Amino acid sequence: MIRSKLIGEKPKIGIRPIIDGRRGGIRESLESMTMTMANKVAELYSTSLRHSDGTFVECVIADTTIGGVAEAAMATEKFRNSGVGVVLSVTPCWCYGFETIDMDGDMPKAIWGFNGTERPGAVYLASALAGHTQKGLPAFGIYGRDVQEVNDVNIPEDVKEKLLRFARAGLAVATMKGKSYLSIGSVSMGIAGSIPNPDFFQEYLGMRNEYVDASEIERRIQLGIYDHEEFKRAMAWTEKYCKINEGKDFNPAHLVYSREEKDACWEYVVKMTLIFRDLMIGNPTLAALGFKEEAMGHNAIVAGFQGQRQWTDFKPDGDFSEAILNSSFDWNGIRESFIFATENDTLNGISMLFGHLLSNTSQIFADVRTYWSPKALERVIGKKPEGRAANGFIHLINSGSCTLDGTGCQTRDGKPVMKPFWEISVKEAEDCLAATTWYPAGREYMRGGGFSSQFLTRGEMPVTMCRLNLVKGQGPVLQIAEGWAINLDDEVFKIINKRTDRTWPSTFFVPRLTGKGYFRDVYTVMNHWGANHGAIGYGHNGADLITLASMLRIPVSMHNVFEEDIFRPSAWSAFGEDMEGSDYRACNNYGPLYK
Repeated sequence: MIRSKLIGEKPKIGIRPIIDGRRGGIRESLESMTMTMANKVAELYSTSLRHSDGTFVECVIADTTIGGVAEAAMATEKFRNSGVGVVLSVTPCWCYGFETIDMDGDMPKAIWGFNGTERPGAVYLASALAGHTQKGLPAFGIYGRDVQEVNDVNIPEDVKEKLLRFARAGLAVATMKGKSYLSIGSVSMGIAGSIPNPDFFQEYLGMRNEYVDASEIERRIQLGIYDHEEFKRAMAWTEKYCKINEGKDFNPAHLVYSREEKDACWEYVVKMTLIFRDLMIGNPTLAALGFKEEAMGHNAIVAGFQGQRQWTDFKPDGDFSEAILNSSFDWNGIRESFIFATENDTLNGISMLFGHLLSNTSQIFADVRTYWSPKALERVIGKKPEGRAANGFIHLINSGSCTLDGTGCQTRDGKPVMKPFWEISVKEAEDCLAATTWYPAGREYMRGGGFSSQFLTRGEMPVTMCRLNLVKGQGPVLQIAEGWAINLDDEVFKIINKRTDRTWPSTFFVPRLTGKGYFRDVYTVMNHWGANHGAIGYGHNGADLITLASMLRIPVSMHNVFEEDIFRPSAWSAFGEDMEGSDYRACNNYGPLYK
């Protein structure tokens, strides 16, 4: 079985061509230009943007230009019936302000006003945005830096960048709405992020929370509630690509499992993987086996597994299952990665989901474990760090649940990358698997055994780390750190790896420093990170995260994104000139998106 689509249509982008409604010459002279703007944006979106499942984004254009409230209502009705989740208005001219604006309070919205001298598109843009602000319906304003000729149908690069940033973030908002976060088990080891907060999910994301006791895993295994043919195929694949790379057992002699016990563990964790996936999205094969209720799944776009301690004290850990689900390939071939949080850290799971929906790539789940200063490195390895590591680095590591895409064995132009699944070749998937060693879990911690993936992320990849945190009295806040995964030579890595758990995957991260605030040095970034986990994705997409957060009314408490790349609703400028303070004030003023 391949991953089935989640319940609900994929959101479309609605495009509203706004026009001066005065007939008798004015409107007629603007019809062609206005509809051309709409069609050019639709072409941009439908050729540049994909949903996370690889399908291209669809656009819905209003049937007519919109010159007044009646035509605005017609467009709203069409969008409602067409599955539109994001709305963009475009205009080259003056139009009638709040008579033509979109009034849906839950839907992300933006207006592109053409920068030309013949017709005052900028004047309508300013008037309409003022109406949005006055009515408490924040909208993004898009206005080109340079004046265009009236017959220029090209979209300027600065406009294009904002159009795409708005659309990526808006589609993420619309995609999350109505989906579920599935908790398998309960709270792990007192981790605060592992406590699901249903008010946050409902009010800020439009999502519901689903809960399944971990005993459901054992029930399904004992009763055979999984696809038995797929299990045979999965075991053959695991034998070929994973079991062959089983690592040395570093457990004390009295805790080393026999070969028979390890083989049984392999079978168990593969079954766990099938069951986790089926719990998330369902599996029609189960209905054919007589398990119609179990076949439905929980419509979960993201899930998490408690694991420690109660489960892992007794049964194999979830490291293999989490690593494979978070990767872009398994025994069914190359596919969209799932988003699956270790230790049921709901907030890191949502952070991973943000990154996945914005970039269409899999995400690394990691402990933000250790800051290595230049002084400490010189003491331990006998030489000063150089290059990007000269100011020290942060060691990101967790017990084997990291996506195998994070090996860096996918390449573009000869450089390591993490790709959307539709760009990954079979050889690249096999290279990721070959770079991964599966060590028997340390049974002093994971008493029930299991297998943890271990690899070293290939360096010089641009990455962005983010983390959502909940603050009593404030609500959710987001942290963002753009930077790079760096290379360490083999000898240095061996020295550092022996000082921690050598059976876990490692990524060495250097944030881009600004010389001030939380990003004045690497230590300060580590010292002000808000939790023990972080979500790490390929590329520098901090600006997209900021735009997404503003749509959800989540302030950003810490970031190193260039100021000129920050794109928030125009109303934010009414809350003060300091960009971060105004972000907090605006989010507090408007409250959660789905309140």
